[in-house]
Amino acid sequence: MNTFYGILIPFLGTTLGSACVYFLGKNLNKNVQKFLLGFAAGVMVAASVWSLIIPSIDSSSSMGKLAFIPAAIGTAAGIAFLFLLDVLIPHLHVDSEKPEGLKAKLKQSTMMFLAVTLHNIPEGMAVGVVFAAFSAQSLGFAAAAALSLGIAIQNFPEGAIISMSLAGNGESKSKSFAFGVLSGIVEPVAAVITILLKNLIVPVLPYLLSFAAGAMLYVVVEELIPEASEKPHSNLGTIGFSLGFILMMILDVALG
Repeated sequence: MNTFYGILIPFLGTTLGSACVYFLGKNLNKNVQKFLLGFAAGVMVAASVWSLIIPSIDSSSSMGKLAFIPAAIGTAAGIAFLFLLDVLIPHLHVDSEKPEGLKAKLKQSTMMFLAVTLHNIPEGMAVGVVFAAFSAQSLGFAAAAALSLGIAIQNFPEGAIISMSLAGNGESKSKSFAFGVLSGIVEPVAAVITILLKNLIVPVLPYLLSFAAGAMLYVVVEELIPEASEKPHSNLGTIGFSLGFILMMILDVALG
């Protein structure tokens, strides 16, 4: 039951964020958006380090000075995986006019939805991996819950940004909210699939922990930081990043 609630917490964050379209109107202030993107990036980087890469290295301690190998291989594989999805899946980032990925005749709202869904995949995998480790008694519940809560916190602004951006582009509030919620469904789905494969995962847990970290870091560097750092007032993104990083670090250490 703890695992069930744990994997739903991030989805709740996305849902609550998407509901902001009903209370804050159709346009999200650009400066607020930069701050929130920076905040989300900070949470994801801290989660990648404390919740995924460090546990990956710790669980490989029997390798001695070579304990970094699974973490290095997994991180590189996660980056390569997200790069491949980024190249193949047609998507459109918020405030961008040029689609990325393979050419496809899709509506703008659909391509924006795919952009958010794309970087929710590694977050769902990360939650699934840590709760698979918890169910296999390789990781404590508090440590798994810390990652889940941290991702939920950064999902709130992401849900708000996608729903309000869609509303600002002409979609109804109800449809914008629905798209925002649906973009987050991939997280519990990815988490459940990962947990169901627990028996296959546990032997390669160090690799999968760092794989999820690499995928999350790709999203941060490729998307979140560039969007948060656009001038003017790029310092707002930096402040947001700092606060998100510190908050996630505190959560992981205090709860883990």
